[in-house]
Amino acid sequence: MSNLPPAIDFAKTEEEICSKWAEEGTFKKQDALSLERGDKEYTFYDGPPFATGLPHYGHILAGTIKDVVTRYACQTGHHVQRRAGWDCHGLPVEYEIDQKLNITHRDQVLAMGVDKYNETCRGIVTRYTKEWERTVNRLGRWIDFENDYKTMDPTFMESVWWVFKELFNKDLVYQGYKVMPFSTACGTPLSNFEAGLNYKDVRDPAVVVSFPLRDEEGVSFVAWTTTPWTLPSNIALCVHPTMEYVKVLDKKSGARYILAKARLPQIYPEMTKKKKWTPQKAAETLEVEATFQGSELVGKKYEPIFGYFANSEGSEEYFRILSDTYVTDDAGTGIVHQAPAFGEDDYRVCLSHKVIQKGKDLPCPVDSNGMFTDQVPEVKGLHVKKADETLIKLIKDSGRLVQKANLDHSYPFCWRSDTPLIYKAVPSWFIKVEEIRDRIVENNKKTYWVPNAVKEGRFHSWLTDARDWAVSRNRFWGTPIPIWCSESMDEVVCIGSVDELAELSGVRVTDLHKDVVDEITIPSKKNPGTVLRRVDEVFDCWFESGSMPYAQKHYPFENKEEFENGFPADFIAEGLDQTRGWFYTLMVLSTALFDKPAFKNLIVNGLVLAGDGKKMSKRLKNYPDPNLVISKYGADALRMYLINSPVVRAESLKFQESGVLGVVKEVFLPLYNAFRFFVQNMERWESKGNKFVPSVDKVKSTSNSTDVWISAATQGLIKYVHEEMEAYRLYTVMPALVRFVTQLTNWYVRLNRDRLKGLEGGDASDAETGLQVLYDVLLDVTVLMAPFTPFITEYFYQHLRKLQPSYAEAADGGGASNPVKPGKSDSVHFLTLPAYDEGRLNESAVEAMEALQAVVENGRTCRERRNISLRTPIKCVTVVLRNPSANVVDSLNGPLKGYVLSELNAWELVIVPKEQEHEWVTLSLTPNFTVLGKKLGKKMKDFKSHVTSMSHADAVACLEKGSLDFENLTISATDELVSKLAFSKDGEQWESTSTPEGDVVVAIDCTQDEAILSAGRSRELINAIQQLRKAAGLDIGDKVEVFYEEEAGLSVVESAVSNNVEAFATKFQGSVPLPKKFAPSWSVELRSGTAEIGGSTVNVYICRPAVAGKDGLSEEVLYYLSTLEPADVAGKDSLELKIDGKEYTLKEGVDYWVSAGAKLKDVK
Repeated sequence: MSNLPPAIDFAKTEEEICSKWAEEGTFKKQDALSLERGDKEYTFYDGPPFATGLPHYGHILAGTIKDVVTRYACQTGHHVQRRAGWDCHGLPVEYEIDQKLNITHRDQVLAMGVDKYNETCRGIVTRYTKEWERTVNRLGRWIDFENDYKTMDPTFMESVWWVFKELFNKDLVYQGYKVMPFSTACGTPLSNFEAGLNYKDVRDPAVVVSFPLRDEEGVSFVAWTTTPWTLPSNIALCVHPTMEYVKVLDKKSGARYILAKARLPQIYPEMTKKKKWTPQKAAETLEVEATFQGSELVGKKYEPIFGYFANSEGSEEYFRILSDTYVTDDAGTGIVHQAPAFGEDDYRVCLSHKVIQKGKDLPCPVDSNGMFTDQVPEVKGLHVKKADETLIKLIKDSGRLVQKANLDHSYPFCWRSDTPLIYKAVPSWFIKVEEIRDRIVENNKKTYWVPNAVKEGRFHSWLTDARDWAVSRNRFWGTPIPIWCSESMDEVVCIGSVDELAELSGVRVTDLHKDVVDEITIPSKKNPGTVLRRVDEVFDCWFESGSMPYAQKHYPFENKEEFENGFPADFIAEGLDQTRGWFYTLMVLSTALFDKPAFKNLIVNGLVLAGDGKKMSKRLKNYPDPNLVISKYGADALRMYLINSPVVRAESLKFQESGVLGVVKEVFLPLYNAFRFFVQNMERWESKGNKFVPSVDKVKSTSNSTDVWISAATQGLIKYVHEEMEAYRLYTVMPALVRFVTQLTNWYVRLNRDRLKGLEGGDASDAETGLQVLYDVLLDVTVLMAPFTPFITEYFYQHLRKLQPSYAEAADGGGASNPVKPGKSDSVHFLTLPAYDEGRLNESAVEAMEALQAVVENGRTCRERRNISLRTPIKCVTVVLRNPSANVVDSLNGPLKGYVLSELNAWELVIVPKEQEHEWVTLSLTPNFTVLGKKLGKKMKDFKSHVTSMSHADAVACLEKGSLDFENLTISATDELVSKLAFSKDGEQWESTSTPEGDVVVAIDCTQDEAILSAGRSRELINAIQQLRKAAGLDIGDKVEVFYEEEAGLSVVESAVSNNVEAFATKFQGSVPLPKKFAPSWSVELRSGTAEIGGSTVNVYICRPAVAGKDGLSEEVLYYLSTLEPADVAGKDSLELKIDGKEYTLKEGVDYWVSAGAKLKDVK
């Protein structure tokens, strides 16, 4: 272990650990150990991603959350099957192939051959699986790629058929004609939740068009629309039955219009400008000739704007006024044009008024690619969105255009092709969601979400308004809908398995894709001699992912008991966008099948945005490559950065690479330094003939206050992590871990540095006790953090385990066997997470340490304000604590006092007794404006003056009473007043500060006399010596002699040393720095340098210890002494030697000394 480098390359170390895990099959071994123990099953569903693209930060975030939770489950007595899955079907794949093959129309696929098209799709669905596997493994996520599932596997597809047949048998499936969001780029309808995935702000043309009445010449209805391309399909107008409508004469044009009275400003926008819209202006502009209720207009006929469908079947019911309450007066004219092929409400209203009939064709001159057909020859072959301007021109030329403008609004785009959606009536297969909606809502109540607000808000709202779900797509690469029917649809068979298809058709298949099963017919039972053929559609890929819990297990054909025992899943996690996606489809299908939720616990993560707050974009390159970030800082740093951010509570995160670096600097490096510090000092302690054997008994028996505190804090952390992880609150766990690392490294280790190094006097076993405590904490925290940061914890564990007596049991495969235990087990991830020790929880120790930290931090602030270096001591630190417990006072005056004095380099600490507080501080009161605002109203100003002018004694009395009376009102001192202590003692020598809450006031005596200055200079010299020792690569136990050389005529350092001899002797094992002139001529210099001490430049030398000789001895004798080591003469009273036949007897303390310091002491 002694080879630990001063700094560690975390990323490189992680790569080595990755390789080790792969070579040793660590993940598989963990799983095998769990199965061998019979651990309780914990069911986890991993939503299948598409492998047609590379993983991004959204995947990395969700993957990290899943990995943390499942690792935690594994290390708390559960077995978790973590199986990777791939979404292989649907639009994402087809869209990419269409782009590649330049396919723009369905007929091109049919001409190419569905089998060839599907084979091309199959060829790309797993294109990036290896890249995914590499990135996921490098991230430290353990998931089984060898035993993965794919939605294109025949077993998966067969289970999807089973799901659908179950719904079919429950009468939850129907075929309908419905207006749906439609992607013209992909040529297929989308579900409502898909349509909600990608809204964008757009600018569309907004026109007002006239519709002349047939029975009243010169009068027109006027309607407003932002989709001019739908006007060729207009067959009705709709008004609100109770809204007030007016007929107005437009004075300028002489035209007469009928529209909602409340919507006159649509035609006359100047009406909104009250100052300009005078009675005279109104009279000059328009005249209201008649008023109607909307219901009075129903049935009136008008002239069609285009004649394309004037003579089509059923047109005798067209071109009339209808009514419905969906019409509003917040925009437009209060009259809505109806094109039932392109509007959900249009379709519903026209159907209810018998303008159209169920099952009959609709006026729909637009094909599946959004192109106008030859039914509208002027724009034939144009995409609807590109046809607007041509159609507007035609309307204008016909004299029917009343107004043209633009409207900026939010509009749905296709989530895959990123093109505008339209709404279009298409025949589809539907799941009756509305019929089971109440059960879905009830089942949602049985689930636990983090954060709960998403469950109760967004998801609940979506469920309560859920519509029937269109699950069919007019595409090719997907699971075919397993319905075979006659041409007239009077005979329909739903197939639920391969066996059933074979039984009914006589054909057994091994592939269930469209190009295979479309060739299969089923003999009709109703009409012998005829056959049933499969319907054309395939399933929406969301139906497949919603079927994933069953299909990944090939349920119910295999694993029936295993599935049923593990359903609903214990845990799932995905992003916020899945509230209308996977979370929804899981809930719909599980309710329809089993009347249960599909999962028990769910974590919803927010979106990871680019640093500028915009969506991450490959095109804009506005975010760093995840693989580069991992290779630069390590996966642990990225993991901790992501899960220690708002994104794990469904908020957005603006990704900053500096944040990942911050984790390395603020968490991992300090933790590594603490770990390395332990190893170095443990080995130093062992170098003295000791053997370090971890002992929890020694940890529990320590009486050192900081030991008791850090042990209590560790047990408190363990308890907290378990509580929060049981509640799936990762966003509270990570901050607690980060805070603890700070407490361990910035406080415990720093306060005990000399003790752990064995430099403090007293009982020699105290160093071992500190090392035992530090080892115990490091081991507990290492194991506890393993689910969160799997790499650095594995690195620490591999070193820490070697000290355990059970390490010997790891040989010959023992490290991968049960029972698992620290030392023996080959990986930290085999271990069970520590349970907290109730007996070591100690609120008193924690409370006292919090007080110490408040005193020290505020004391440092005082020093900084006066610009007093920490090397310069201060005479006194005075502390006022508001209502401190006896434990805190006793601790600060007792065992913690030395730590405070050391940290602040102070000579005295005074904790002011309560009866003397008034001599040091003033208690001030102010109103709690947030709470008192409504209660006091206009009296607030007077009340503020009253309380802020109270004396210290009155304020104290108020708090002791608990309330304050003011103008017949009782003000609570606890909730409605804010109280703070402030330093008030006179004297320039004082510098003070207080905590933000005003509970702790710290003041330092800044008096600088010669004793203080001298002590400060000695600290400066000690620091210079320490820096030279470090530069020379010396260990703490290495003894040296120190010499210094001041500028001629100065004795600043000499004075500082002579006044602080004890401090130097304590720090440097009895060695005190000496002027250079006292160094033996044969001293070997190890390192030298200059230092600024007391305003002057001093040369400092560290030298190997050397024997010193008496001045005036012969050169021969001095040469002989120069060859000796101090150890050669230590403990001897004299030396006998013979040089050139001449004998000498040298006496210790007279002729020679063990060091220059000893010589100087005797000579003086």
